[in-house]
Amino acid sequence: MDPRVYESDTRPDWCPGCGDFGVLAALKNALITLQIPPERVFISSGIGCSSNLPGYIRTYAHHGLHGRPLPVAVGVKVANPNLVVIAAAGDGDEYGIGFNHVVHTARRNHDVKLIVMNNEVYGLTTGQLSPTSKKGQRTKTSPDGSIIYPLNPLSTLLGVGATFVARGFSGDPKHLSMLIQEAIKHRGFALVDVISPCVTWHDIYDEVRQKMYKLEDVGHDPSDLVAALHRAQEVDKIPLGLFYRSEEKPTFEELVSSEVTATIPVESVRNLSEQEFAKAIEPFQ
Repeated sequence: MDPRVYESDTRPDWCPGCGDFGVLAALKNALITLQIPPERVFISSGIGCSSNLPGYIRTYAHHGLHGRPLPVAVGVKVANPNLVVIAAAGDGDEYGIGFNHVVHTARRNHDVKLIVMNNEVYGLTTGQLSPTSKKGQRTKTSPDGSIIYPLNPLSTLLGVGATFVARGFSGDPKHLSMLIQEAIKHRGFALVDVISPCVTWHDIYDEVRQKMYKLEDVGHDPSDLVAALHRAQEVDKIPLGLFYRSEEKPTFEELVSSEVTATIPVESVRNLSEQEFAKAIEPFQ
């Protein structure tokens, strides 16, 4: 596959040095490595710097409302299970106003992949406190330092039954591409939380890089949920890699498909007209 097949005519308008460049490069590399053609990919996004990503890659896409990329992604995947469906968003988008959607998409194990570019601040609106901002962090809305402890999205999603949870770093696009590839290949919901520093309003690049280590280098077992929860709670160090992967749950789309097939046998619909078929599936829409 020609690597240029995913190139968009629109150039990114991110700040020079923004971590989201690394995420975009990693995503393109993952799709090309897996030999997935652009017409088989749908990317949904919300509002924010990171949510501009679908405009910079040549796939089907939807740029919608703040915190709402997952409802669109879920609807597309249920309607056309053959598509690779990805939601791309920021921490303000998906860990704030849209976190309810994240929790229930994970709980139901929809076969969609969520890439969150986590920079611990609202970058597009010039640097306000976000759900993942650290306690004591000074921002425009917390000039004396935040009094709130940050949300831990990884441990939260592990607790609600997410079947794939990983964390990458935009400064290591090769490793991040590997995580995105594994997420796409996974049968079910997958979260790839990406530490993607905002060099303009909250430049933590050097700080976080010093704390990072890779889970595969310390023999972490991604099938061990308890171990994954312990790793997700680390504060002094920042583990990167695949925290947890389970193949036990059927996907929501598989459950819907089996229910429809059991209720309407394939043999009974082969000779139906388009109008008759539409009427037969009305109860499931």
